[in-house]
Amino acid sequence: MKAIDWGASARLSSARGSDHFILRERYAEEAPRVVVIADRRPDMQLFPPGLPWLGKAEAQRTAIELIRASTVEAHGFLGYLDFGDGGDVPFWLPPQSQSLWEYQDREEEGALFLAPASNVEDAFEFLMAHPRSVPAGTFLFVLSDFLVPPSTETWLRVLELRWDVIPVVLQDPLWERSFPPVDGFRLEVTDTTGRREEVRLHRGEAAALQQRHEERWQQLLDDFARAALDPVLVDSSDESELLGAFLDWAETREASVDGLR
Repeated sequence: MKAIDWGASARLSSARGSDHFILRERYAEEAPRVVVIADRRPDMQLFPPGLPWLGKAEAQRTAIELIRASTVEAHGFLGYLDFGDGGDVPFWLPPQSQSLWEYQDREEEGALFLAPASNVEDAFEFLMAHPRSVPAGTFLFVLSDFLVPPSTETWLRVLELRWDVIPVVLQDPLWERSFPPVDGFRLEVTDTTGRREEVRLHRGEAAALQQRHEERWQQLLDDFARAALDPVLVDSSDESELLGAFLDWAETREASVDGLR
């Protein structure tokens, strides 16, 4: 009984709809392994600096630094993966150290946001092909807005591999989780290439967008709940507020594990 991993067992049982018990072997000499998956689709560059909304790229960088600091504190090993260069081969740093200096150098040189829409699923497929680098029990922090979420089948496959997956959801609460009442106003909008255009929403269009976005947000939370995944919900790139989001997540996770025991 002591060897049962109650958290992982609950996730897999909830996803499968039947009872599954996962036993975890513990090795005192093994340090925890952590891998960060960064979604680098063009949309993850929103919103640019200077605007009062969530800067997803900045929030992503800040979250990675917080995860790195926690990994160092736990004497663990940290890896990193993204498809930002746009090709079929990812930028991949196996969890063998804590520095991530190659990632930091790449960021300073202006790392790209050219990943395809499927890049989160592609990242999971890549890790599945490298089981030695990501054995069971590896913590996977997935930093994305999840506007293009992985399929249910992908989540099930990930759960069966006994990875500890933590979705870090980077969505602006005003424009992506909802939508403001801007009927009748002229808005200057910019796409991810920098092209600008003026638009004016007709009566009811803003309300329809609000409903659509809020339903999409609730569906995402429901999907996480069905897979027994505890997401970190991020709505600010400020370091202190981001830290608060991770602390809230940790308290919720601890309480849910205690409840299962």
